[in-house]
Amino acid sequence: MVPPTLFDQIARLPCWSSGVEISPLPGGMTNRNFLVADRDGKRFVVRVGRDLPDHGVMRFNELAAARAAHAAGISPEVIHAGEGMLVSRYIDGRTFGPEDVRDPGNLERIVALVGRCHHDIPRYFRGPALIFWVFQVIRNYLSVLNEAGKNPLGLDLAELERRMQWLERRVGPVEIVFGHNDLLAANFIDDGARLWLIDWDYAGFNSPLFDLANLSSNNAFTLALDERLLAAYFANGIDSNCRRGFAAMKCASLLRELLWGATSLVSSTIEFNYAAYTRDYLQRFEAMWLATNEGD
Repeated sequence: MVPPTLFDQIARLPCWSSGVEISPLPGGMTNRNFLVADRDGKRFVVRVGRDLPDHGVMRFNELAAARAAHAAGISPEVIHAGEGMLVSRYIDGRTFGPEDVRDPGNLERIVALVGRCHHDIPRYFRGPALIFWVFQVIRNYLSVLNEAGKNPLGLDLAELERRMQWLERRVGPVEIVFGHNDLLAANFIDDGARLWLIDWDYAGFNSPLFDLANLSSNNAFTLALDERLLAAYFANGIDSNCRRGFAAMKCASLLRELLWGATSLVSSTIEFNYAAYTRDYLQRFEAMWLATNEGD
């Protein structure tokens, strides 16, 4: 249920040149999102959200990343930020589903866009920037759940911490790039001519292996598609260290998602079935953990 006062707050934003029509957008597990149309026929997306320290989401960082991504030609223009709201131009296109991300015909476009995120955004990013090291994110989630004394799904937090430590050692040395770190299918939009990448809540410097593993784990890639993904990104070839690090990051990505869900279950006020989300990712993590440990 959206508070009526929120519609009034959006309508009063100083960026509108005329009266506006406001309608909620579906989805949004961290923010509330709205489509706004003005009398001139222009459309915008308003993201309403506050800092979420438990999740490592800081809005100053999201804004800087979104502006840098626009300057790099990756994401739509931000036209206003303030009052806990970020207003961007609306992209008229088709939002991807997991099947679109898995489509081999889209893979090269997706990899090229992610590569531009990794290497072009730092040229335009201004101000202090966060790092998104998934293992520190996981450590924080475990601490939040332990300190809050809330674990409604009965997760074995000590065992999950032990597995996290093993995965972190497994990754080994990494290259550092600028990561999106939340490569859900719905963050890709195809306008018919090009792909766009949106939503920079979790953006920050990271290993490229995490974005690749996150893309794979969020969209149910097969092993064969994983190989195509790595080959497309690493033009100079893939060695055993790269494959091992990728597999560990894929497992860590699933672990991070299930702990994100568990933490959101005890802290979020957004209407979303966090319990079902957590159970789904727990099942996927357990399967990936077994696969990652085969032969060890």
